[in-house]
Amino acid sequence: MKSLYWMTHDLRLDDNPALLQAAQSEELLLVYVVDPAWFRVNRFGQLSMGSHRWLFVQQALMDLDSALRDLGHRLCIVEGGPEDAIAQILHQIPFQRLVISQQFGSDELDRIEQLQRVHPQVQFEIVDTYTLFDRQSLPMPVADIPETYSKFRRRAEKASAVAPIPPPTTLPSMVQLNADRFPLRAEFEVFEGQFHGGEAAAQRHVERYFGEDLPLNYKQVRNALGGWENSSKMSAWLNVGCLSTRRMLHHIHDYEESREKNDSTYWLYVELLWREYFQWLALKIGKGLFAKDGSSSQAYAGRFDPAGLAEWCEGNTAYPLVNACMRQLNATGYLSNRGRQLAASCLINELQGDWRYGAGWFEQQLIDYDVAANWGNWQYIAGVGADARGGRHFNLAKQTKIYDADGSYRRRWL
Repeated sequence: MKSLYWMTHDLRLDDNPALLQAAQSEELLLVYVVDPAWFRVNRFGQLSMGSHRWLFVQQALMDLDSALRDLGHRLCIVEGGPEDAIAQILHQIPFQRLVISQQFGSDELDRIEQLQRVHPQVQFEIVDTYTLFDRQSLPMPVADIPETYSKFRRRAEKASAVAPIPPPTTLPSMVQLNADRFPLRAEFEVFEGQFHGGEAAAQRHVERYFGEDLPLNYKQVRNALGGWENSSKMSAWLNVGCLSTRRMLHHIHDYEESREKNDSTYWLYVELLWREYFQWLALKIGKGLFAKDGSSSQAYAGRFDPAGLAEWCEGNTAYPLVNACMRQLNATGYLSNRGRQLAASCLINELQGDWRYGAGWFEQQLIDYDVAANWGNWQYIAGVGADARGGRHFNLAKQTKIYDADGSYRRRWL
């Protein structure tokens, strides 16, 4: 049997059940598709992938290809619209199976459904690799995912997540594909911070973070605007798939057993559950994740103001703290969770903007972009999605006194 494993947000060998499932074959091809649409202006006037995340993804692809070489394989990287690129491969080689990780964005799901219709002779196997729970262990059916995180969390905390699995030691014979290999950049810019794509870099970061006392102080410092060590910084590796959420949870539990367990170590788990909640909620609501009014019963009043949006994107508003946040985001591809909340609240409330254009800018700029978490969090702040209570409006003057009383963060980025 020939199997095609279409890799997406699962760029790792460790704890990759899709890879192990695909490896149950006589012959195997691993492919990653670079979509030119990522780098074209989308319906919100921005790119789907900016330079920060693209460099991180390229690093992850190069790292994965290197690891696969040790198993006698290569990662086949091709360019094209995903449905067309995969269709061409299926026409060229008679694969019996196509394995892919569960997707949570409606566009990605539509592509898979289209391929299934066009290629009924191919067995499609969709595997949960991106979440703590799979369909069987999820504490409720997807259709019953609640409208509030608190309800989800109460049930999820009582459920057991799937245990991580080790990487494969062997892979079946590699299928040879007659296609041009997409060229990756060998040289990379160096950004502030220590983000470097790839499973090896993810493992180094995990070892550093859990090798110190940082997890014990996470809850106290997680809202700080600056500082590399003030949050776990795992999100970039989690969202590209260099690190699995299940492995992350295993590290948390191992730390609690071997070192210490406190409110902060527990809060790391709480944040993983927030990420989990947004994935399954996105799967439930589909295209509603991008609807201006979301699941709200009232029309969202924000407007599209090109000039105001440009000032916000560039960090040239009347609000210095927000300007500092936006300039950090644009320069580094990263912004703290509190910084994201303040910037979003400003666009939605002070500037009366359409939240979707802010979410689109974050999609372009963030090195740790995730479709469900990004758009779900923006809906949350705008009051049209999860925990819809009229949204969140942060008092920027008060937040400045709390999180940048000495002005050091503003001085750094302005």
